[in-house]
Amino acid sequence: DRVVPMLPFELSNGWCSLVPHEDRGCMAVEMWLDKNGHKLRHKFCRGMMRSAARLTYDQVQRAVDGQPDDTTGPLVDTVIKPLYGTFDAFLQARKRRGVLELDVPERKIELNEQGQIVAIAPRARFDSHKLIEEFMIAANVCAAEELERLKQPCMYRIHDAPSEEKLEALREFLEGAGYTLNKAAVLRPRDFNQILEKAKDTPEAELINTVVLRSQSQAMYSPDNIGHFGLALNKYGHFTSPIRRYADLLVHRALIAGLKLGEGGLPSEEGERFEQIGADISGTERRAAMAERDAVDRYVAAYMSDKVGAEFPGKISSVTHFGLFISLQETGADGLVPISTLPDDYYVHDPANHALVGQNRGKTFRLGDQVVVRIADADAATGSLALRLAEHADITARDLEERPRSGRRGQQNRRGSPGDRSHRHGSKPGFRSGPRDAAGPGGASATKSKGKGAAKPGGKKKTTPKKQRKMVASDRVARSNAKRGDKPQ
Repeated sequence: DRVVPMLPFELSNGWCSLVPHEDRGCMAVEMWLDKNGHKLRHKFCRGMMRSAARLTYDQVQRAVDGQPDDTTGPLVDTVIKPLYGTFDAFLQARKRRGVLELDVPERKIELNEQGQIVAIAPRARFDSHKLIEEFMIAANVCAAEELERLKQPCMYRIHDAPSEEKLEALREFLEGAGYTLNKAAVLRPRDFNQILEKAKDTPEAELINTVVLRSQSQAMYSPDNIGHFGLALNKYGHFTSPIRRYADLLVHRALIAGLKLGEGGLPSEEGERFEQIGADISGTERRAAMAERDAVDRYVAAYMSDKVGAEFPGKISSVTHFGLFISLQETGADGLVPISTLPDDYYVHDPANHALVGQNRGKTFRLGDQVVVRIADADAATGSLALRLAEHADITARDLEERPRSGRRGQQNRRGSPGDRSHRHGSKPGFRSGPRDAAGPGGASATKSKGKGAAKPGGKKKTTPKKQRKMVASDRVARSNAKRGDKPQ
């Protein structure tokens, strides 16, 4: 319900804030494109700008869809339509590059004037959002290219290709789901897009998007350029948000110094510290993302606190050795079903197949399965949502005893609660069990350890509340990092 600015309030909300019909100093980039979206040339300069209006994404989208209001009406022909014409050209270039096209839904928390939650819903995504993203990406590319031309230090936004370990685990999982990922030595984003397109509009579409997302590397800042895998770009920096991202401010100052545009340029000694600065701001970005997620979790827990005991449909959004994270269908809220509360059996974490597997009866809980859960507790102070499988839950289970097994059994065995009763259903067509000793995307191997602390097969390993909170936080970091890896901005 508030913004914490990076720069002093007088700058972020005053001199550096775009106020309609008022002059503001700026760093501008002019781009010349052909009709196919190819950039012919660009030019950076310092200048003055005057914003024509402050518009929301929804306003712009309605105007394009033929429903302009008093503010957007006068701008449709002179501003909005020309922007969309350029956007169409950018989309052609994007398609040729083969950008990774993941569909990852986001939540929006709606508050009333008293700061109370009135609704939690999926965040709408319009073409107006994509338009701004494409213009920003184009400007960011120009900035990186210009700094290279000037031989100035550049804080690149880099995104590495997935590791061999993650690719191997992803291939194994996809093959079990009936999909085949290109086995070429060097993969491109378009190789993943072929899988995503094939899965589109199928029951497992969200599952496939999730596992592909979690196989990706995390984007970060560095003066050493390796390109941006997700955006299929060789050179990419951050330029468009200098009042809220420090990397962008560094790029602005480097451009000022290199182009000799006056005061405020980057001192040479600061350029020599870019490696350390890149590591610092990458770490700060991760902490900020976790803080944002924690804030959202606390709002969600507060919203659900009067619904303890109620039952909701949901989907397994993450599988760990200590339980199942469930995303509730109506709100997108995430909660944990501890492994100790699962139906009576001994469960093994199978990272390669994103599953918990019952060793006695073969019952399996897998990423993407539909379940019905009961809210057991909602703690707004910690942001935790404790869930239990409902007694009548329509749980998708797979009898692995009917299918070939390979590999060794895992060490993370847990005993389910005898008070909960399982509900058996047949296997879902197209899925099969894979080897049990492969690490899943971002996960650890479930092979049996022979070390001192190894758990005995079928044994019960105690997890204290404090340790469980740490593990939940660790899983949130992993999921948050994976999600941000494919974000262009």
